[in-house]
This record gives sequence, C-alpha cells and structure tokens, in this order.
Amino acid sequence: MLNHFLKIFVSVFIFLFLVLNSLFARTIEIKIIVTSDIHATVFPYDFINNRPLGYGLANISALMNVVNSQYYNKTILLDNGDLIQGQPTAYWANHIDENKTNLFARVLNYMQYDAATVGNHDIEAGPDVYNKINEQMDMPWLGANVIDKESGKPFFEPYKVIRRSGIKIAVLGLVTDAIPSWLPEKLWEGFEFQSLPEAASYWVNHIKEKEKPDAIIGLFHSGLGEFDPANPDDMPFGNASRYIAHFVPGFDVIFTAHDHTVRNKMVYNIKGDSVLIIGGGSHGRNVGVAHLDFERKARRVYSLKSKKGEILSIKNIPPDVEFMRRFDSEITEVFEFSNKLLGRTSTQLDIKEALFGSSAAIDFIHEVQLQHTEADISFAAPLSDNLSLRAGDIRMRNIFQLYPFENYLSVIELSGKEIKDFLEYSYSLWFNIMDSEDDFLLNIEADENNQKKGLSALKERIYNFDSAAGIKYTVNVSKPKGERVDIISFENGDEFSYNSTYRVALNSYRSCGGGLHLTSGAGISKNELAERRVYLSENTMRNIIADYIKEHKEINPKPRNNWQIEPAEWLEKRQSIETKILWP
Repeated sequence: MLNHFLKIFVSVFIFLFLVLNSLFARTIEIKIIVTSDIHATVFPYDFINNRPLGYGLANISALMNVVNSQYYNKTILLDNGDLIQGQPTAYWANHIDENKTNLFARVLNYMQYDAATVGNHDIEAGPDVYNKINEQMDMPWLGANVIDKESGKPFFEPYKVIRRSGIKIAVLGLVTDAIPSWLPEKLWEGFEFQSLPEAASYWVNHIKEKEKPDAIIGLFHSGLGEFDPANPDDMPFGNASRYIAHFVPGFDVIFTAHDHTVRNKMVYNIKGDSVLIIGGGSHGRNVGVAHLDFERKARRVYSLKSKKGEILSIKNIPPDVEFMRRFDSEITEVFEFSNKLLGRTSTQLDIKEALFGSSAAIDFIHEVQLQHTEADISFAAPLSDNLSLRAGDIRMRNIFQLYPFENYLSVIELSGKEIKDFLEYSYSLWFNIMDSEDDFLLNIEADENNQKKGLSALKERIYNFDSAAGIKYTVNVSKPKGERVDIISFENGDEFSYNSTYRVALNSYRSCGGGLHLTSGAGISKNELAERRVYLSENTMRNIIADYIKEHKEINPKPRNNWQIEPAEWLEKRQSIETKILWP
C-alpha cells in the first residue's frame, strides 16, 4: 500500500514539476509537427498495389506518442490538406462505410490534431463528405480564402489560436485558389475562392490586431510557386506560398503543401524579417517540423527568439499498436473492398507504351468514354506513373492503378479547329521538336550524357499528355509547335471538318480548364467552358470504368492505332533509349 501511494506521489510531483517548469522557464521550445498530402495513407499498407508500407498516419501516431511524452504541453500537430483522397481507404470511408462518424474524423480525433487546412482533393470528395467530416472533427478545418457567397464570410474557420505552456500561436489556413479551374462547380457550389495573397494580407493583420499572438503560422495548401520580387502586382495563381512569404509581412513560419515537395529554407520578407518555409512532402513519408524557441520577457509576455526547420523521416518508425488495434476492423473492410473481383482482362495494360503512341491502356479509357457518352471524339491521358496491369483478374484496386483521380466524365462541344489546337497544345507539352533521330522525342529535361532518371526527367507531368480517339491523325515531331497535328478523317472514314462542331468526351479536370489545353490551347475563355459542357456524369470516371468491366466480364483492350508519330523511322530508336531513361 505504501509503495502504491509513493508511486502516486512521484507521478504528481513530476507532473507539477513539468507544469511549473513551463510557467517559469526563461526559454520555451514549441514543436509544430505538420503532415501534408497524406492522400488517404492512413494505414501502413498500399491497398492499390497490395503491399506493406513503412509510413502513414499509423506510424506518425507512434511518433507523436513519443514526442508528446517528452515535450509535455509543447507540441502542436497540424495537417495541411489533401487528406481524404488517394488510397481505396478514402473511397471506402467516404462512400461505403456505414459508420456514422467518418473514418478520417475518427483518425484525426484519435491522434488529437489541433487544426488542419482543407485541400483541393478534400473539396473534390463533394459537399456531403467534407461537410460531414468538418462537423465531426474535434478541431477546425481551416480555409480562410474559401468564401461562402451567401454570407460573404469564410465557409471554413479562417484560423485557430493554440496555446501551449503560456505561448499563444495563431495558425492561418489557406487553400489553392485554382480549384474552380480543376473541379466541376457541383463540388464547390456556393463558394468563391479568394486570391491567396489577398486573403493572407487581410487575415494576418486581423490576427495581429485581435489576437496579439506570440507567433503566426501559415498552413497553406499551396506550393511554393514563382514570383517576381520587383512586381508585387503580379500575384501568382494556385501556388503562392513564396509570394506571400515575401510580400505579406507577419508570418514567422509557412508550411507548404500541394506540390508534394520536401523543403526547409529560410527566406526574408520585404521588411527584412525572416520567414521559415517548410514542406514535408506527401503520403506520410515525412513530417515537417518547426522548432520555435520563445524567451519569457515577463509574466505572459514572450518573444520568438529563434526558429529552425526539420524534415523528419517516418521510415524507421513502426506503427502505433493501439492505432492499429482500434482500426483493425476498418483495415479488414478496406482489404475486402480493394480486392473485390470485377472481371478479367485478356491483355496487359502498361503505361510504358502510352508515351510513345497509341496504347491498349489509354485506348481502353477512350473506349469507355466513347461508349458511355456516345460522343464523336474522346480525349484522355495516362494518369498513373507506374501502371502495369497483367492479363488476368481485375480487382477494384486495379482500377485505382488505371485511374487514380476522382474525375467525372464530361462532354463539351468543340469546333474542328479547336480540337486540332487542343491536340497541338497537348503534343507541344509531350514531344520535343526533333531535327534528327539523335534528338529526344519526349520533352526530357537534359541531354543523353547527363539526364535525370525516372519520370521526373520529363518537363511536364504525363497527365497532360492527351491523345484523341474517334479520329485518325498524325503528329510530325520534326515540325514546329502548332503545325504538327494533321487530322485525316474520323476513324470510320467520315470527313473531319475544322468548321464543324463535335461532341468531345473528356474528364472533368480537363473540361474545367485543368492543364490549360482548352484555354491556352484551344483558345476558349475560362468563363465559356461551363457553357460548352453538355454532359457531366453523376458517377466518377473510376466507377464508370468499374461498371464497364463488370458488365463485360472480360475485356480485351487493344491499341486503336488511330494516330502515328512521324517520321516513323525515328520512333523505334528513341523509344528504346528513352524508355530506359524513364524506367531505369
């Protein structure tokens, strides 16, 4: 009995010591840990490729158990958006699971997150999903620049004030303002997306005047972006974190996201004050950490003395045992959903073919789009960097390999001339201008003696490499941009006219202006795109593909061979060389 009371006394003494030490210490270090672009990597398992992972929220939960025990009342845990899309876990949690509380809300509540910023892929899940999660989380989903048209105020909380050991820290959340250029309006109806710099300028001043915090943190679902220090009026679109760090004084730390890039750098704003910029990358492989040292000047008066950033790898941290136990039944159900048998394919679908001409993988997507919509023409691009689906059974997880995004299927009306200009733009991103067979065919960012390896060698992302089906055409890579596409006819031999109007099937990302194929390429104004749309599917493209396979039971995708690269004799040599560069 005496030993029992002694243990209680020691525990209380240690607790009081830690609390008093926090109150009276001259210097207090606060650690801000940020996850970003998790893309539903909740569990340490890749349900798409059916293999274990060494990272994810379960592993980060184990990290936080250790950090919180060592730094009592001195840690803040934040998420920087694009949480609820990616792995099959997301689709199961958002559209199949019958639990009243969404899995993502339960996970973030269990891990005791302090705040999060909404990401563009979180909005992509639709209002039924993000509204439910927003209501069920114990902490706020931030988005100061997502404006409710009816009230004129932010739809999500603009910022959160967090207190730790007497320190007062304000966290301002912003999301990329390019959402209307990527997502159909039914997913964000009633919202306006304010420019990130404008929202940052207003709210940082509001926070300083009203809250008087000891530090202000920017939690931006926005990449670094490019900017001209000499031209503050030229505000960037979409990615604006570096612009804000430079032109909007008041931020001590800015956490970036959206571009999946790891970064840790100190920059200076127009007043000469330092701003720490941290990006933790994606999928829970790392977390971004800001170490903030505050000096106590007087009672409840602190000043930020120093700051430094750290990118902390999750690689060797095992998952939280209690986390895995608590969500064990969910893991089982996601496994069952991912491995659900849909049908079979008699041929292999491989991404490697798709960059060098007509391919079974992309032409299968074309076939589904044309059959579902009865459009005249289809546009589609390779979406997965590592698609390699062997002949045999097709399971639900394989559809995520083939089509990883939550796009819908659209039909828009385009003239023949606009179709040609769209393709000219696409192939200008895709193919280099070749003077001989020794030049690169693909737009690769190096010479053959000093090139990068892997798909990062490409100047543009492959999801911008749209080809067409329904028409026969050639692409002459020896000609200048804008003069390379020659549309011969429709595939059935009917005449194609530049002056006629045709129905074109394409995904919702592209039809909203994503990639700029319709705006910079075809020359259609952003405001006109919605007027051109004559159809938008209720189901996502992934579900449409799954239903197609279930209906047909066995598919036999083959290249349509409706378009060719010229000069043809250059292709074979270049394909062999460049395949080895992209898939070393």
